[in-house]
Amino acid sequence: MISCIIVDDEPLALNLMEDNIKKVPFLKLIKKCNSVTEALKVYNNEKIDLIFLDIEMPDISGIQFLKSLKTKPMVILITAYEKYAMEGFELDVIDYLLKPVSFDRFLKAVYKAYEYFGFINIKSQPHENTGVYCDYLFVKSDHKLIKVNTNDILYIEGLKDYVKIFAAEKPIFTLLSLKYLEEILSPKIFIRVHRSYIISIPKIEFIGKSKINIAGVSIPISDNYRERLFNIIKNIPQGDIEAE
Repeated sequence: MISCIIVDDEPLALNLMEDNIKKVPFLKLIKKCNSVTEALKVYNNEKIDLIFLDIEMPDISGIQFLKSLKTKPMVILITAYEKYAMEGFELDVIDYLLKPVSFDRFLKAVYKAYEYFGFINIKSQPHENTGVYCDYLFVKSDHKLIKVNTNDILYIEGLKDYVKIFAAEKPIFTLLSLKYLEEILSPKIFIRVHRSYIISIPKIEFIGKSKINIAGVSIPISDNYRERLFNIIKNIPQGDIEAE
């Protein structure tokens, strides 16, 4: 269960969000807050996993409130203005909803939070073989939770709101971010090589000047990630990277 609060100074918006939350079985509404001050009191006294946060409010904005928190929960920003989108995503919010919020768009955002919340719990539980990192993931795709063995992953491609996981059989589309997958996958096996790609190091067939070949597919290496990749490669004992 994901405990949440709504922070918005508009009563109609608060009530609409409350109605939406009641329709989702894995959400538990702790409090409707009509000010940042009220939200801060609740946040300091309750375990809050998710905040639905309006941006433009009296006295202090939602962005300022978010920046003030020492430990940040999951946040879904809600606003009538698109101009805040970039700043919101720089703060690693789960999603950004424009008012008026339709239920299907709300549901898409909370499923992102649901998957993120699930991966946090997986990451916090040591696995008997790998320590901190599990050797499998469960991802939501086509209304199912699909188990993906990390050993089967060749590479992952970012596609705006989704990622495409290329595994042993067929690609899997799921509503996650590359940034989050980069955090939960073992850095001994997976590395970001481009803003749109994470690769499995053991699956590399060969590396060119600006491309990596995996399973016959050429994947670009960007300048921002090249040095880190080659620093890791040179520390791997000869023979650890083999063509598949």
